Amino acid sequence: NGAVPGERGKQDKSVKRGNWGNQIEFVLTSVGYAVGLGNVWRFPYLCYRNGGGAFMFPYFIMLVFCGIPLFFMELSFGQFASQGCLGVWRVSPMFKGVGYGMMVVSTYIGIYYNVVICIAFYYFFVSMTRVLPWTYCSNAWNTLDCVGVLDGNLSSHAALNLTHLFNGTQKRTSPSEEYWRRYVLDLSDDIGNLGEVRLPLLGCLGVSWVVVFLCLIKGVKSSGKVVYFTATFPYVVLTILFVRGVTLEGALTGITYYLTPQWDKILNAKVWGDAASQIFYSLGCAWGGLITMASYNKFHNNCYRDSIIISITNCATSVYAGFVIFSILGFMAKHLGVDISKVADHGPGLAFVAYPEALTLLPISPLWSILFFFMLILLGLGTQFCLLETLVTAIVDEVGNEWIIRRKTFVTLGVAVAGFLLGVPLTTQAGIYWLLLMDNYAASFSLVIISCIMCVAIMYIYGHHNYFKDIEMMLGFPPPLFFQICWRFISPAIIFFILVFTVIQYRPISYNDYVYPTWAISIGFLMALSSVICIPIYAIYKVCRSEGDTLLERLKNATKAGKDWGPALAEHRSGRYAPVFSPSTESHLEVQLLQPEKGRSEAVAASPVQGSNGSAHSQDSRL
Repeated sequence: NGAVPGERGKQDKSVKRGNWGNQIEFVLTSVGYAVGLGNVWRFPYLCYRNGGGAFMFPYFIMLVFCGIPLFFMELSFGQFASQGCLGVWRVSPMFKGVGYGMMVVSTYIGIYYNVVICIAFYYFFVSMTRVLPWTYCSNAWNTLDCVGVLDGNLSSHAALNLTHLFNGTQKRTSPSEEYWRRYVLDLSDDIGNLGEVRLPLLGCLGVSWVVVFLCLIKGVKSSGKVVYFTATFPYVVLTILFVRGVTLEGALTGITYYLTPQWDKILNAKVWGDAASQIFYSLGCAWGGLITMASYNKFHNNCYRDSIIISITNCATSVYAGFVIFSILGFMAKHLGVDISKVADHGPGLAFVAYPEALTLLPISPLWSILFFFMLILLGLGTQFCLLETLVTAIVDEVGNEWIIRRKTFVTLGVAVAGFLLGVPLTTQAGIYWLLLMDNYAASFSLVIISCIMCVAIMYIYGHHNYFKDIEMMLGFPPPLFFQICWRFISPAIIFFILVFTVIQYRPISYNDYVYPTWAISIGFLMALSSVICIPIYAIYKVCRSEGDTLLERLKNATKAGKDWGPALAEHRSGRYAPVFSPSTESHLEVQLLQPEKGRSEAVAASPVQGSNGSAHSQDSRL
């Protein structure tokens, strides 16, 4: 288990908080957390748009210099303190607002992410039919503009000449697009016009929250078992879809579009910005989830090895998913007789419009549809487990008493019910507008700011020497020189570059032809601000509450590591963390007997026995 030599007698388990059953559970959970819907519906499109194979170069550069170092930093941070995203800030109490910011971001993402999962659930259920409902244009919700590839009234010649509709003045809409907009969403004309709640979506939202709650009912003990399936089965489905995709006519054209390098684009700053942003958001940095998951590790677990395995798995999955997506889009473009750029899409448009339409062209299309949406559900659930666990762990660790630890299941239930109720507006007719607004603003540049401040707080306020010694104490070796340089200089610089790039590239959000009104964009900025504002507000509060006569003294006291900072178990607190017991520190430490059975028998033996004269004396005279 990566234990330091000479410490074999130690249990290395936290009875109070609990631990992962074994190391595979942690790795699978982290892979499930990092590998999400973005790997399937964002990366392949970014790759194709930014120069195909040439995009891989900046992508892997950013992975090495920003992705893996940040991943390792968050894992080691949570594992060392065995605390969630709030408790770890005993390292520098003034920056606890960063933890609250992470909680706010995780709340926003948790609300809208489960709505995406619920739509995948809906498509999964409606795919259980002989003919997929978005195959033909003969339904009540279809318009005259609808042109289906498989419609009976079209000759094969007309179907292949749909290119004229694409290039001409008439706007061709596919059956899958009309099914999505006019039936599933029943889309309203404005973000302010909520309309009615779509009951099928509401029902699926309830199903997805119940599934998430049941999987987390016993915290990491139950979710650790579920991930054996949820984190591995998507790879089985991806492989099945890949084998089916590459055997189709036109698949090679699609894959060529996806991979053909356009080296001139490497000099474009936007390509590097997209690569950095995709790595940053894809790995789930600054959400608080990585710190939370690592906090349930044993103290001496080799999180350095884990961070490299998980990061590379995440990026390899993105590349692999690109083959799956573009092989079938290439087949669809060949079938329609159009350029692949006409059918390539990203985000919900790829998952719920372009790919489902391509699936209707395959024999036994409902089977492929069921597999595809089941994969999306599992990819989404893996991330959702960690988002919910992040919030629950932060609340339980912050309160920290026995009463709430015993009732952690009820805290999980409370957070799940609140998440469901807050997600209800996203199932209305204007729900997709709100979902995209949250996706674009609630978890964009605020994450970059949070991550940058976290790097500065650990490396420069707490001190890099202290942090490197902590890691050496935990792993048995200091972080490699490359990571030391990245943490101190390169990664913060790249994060700052992402922030500047995000600001320069900013364009007001739109959805297809709909442009968001100013008041909606203002709400988006307020959502983004709500997580970042936690940092200065808490810092001011902490400085005001700190001891000291001058402002400088108060600042020093507010940023100084608390007495309760360090390993959670008393058996690991050695060197500068050797405990000097006082009521304040004792309450935060979990003291464990190395041989619990022996301890209990000695306690019984030492229990006082009432004498005949009323005096108490010990059964063991030596005690």
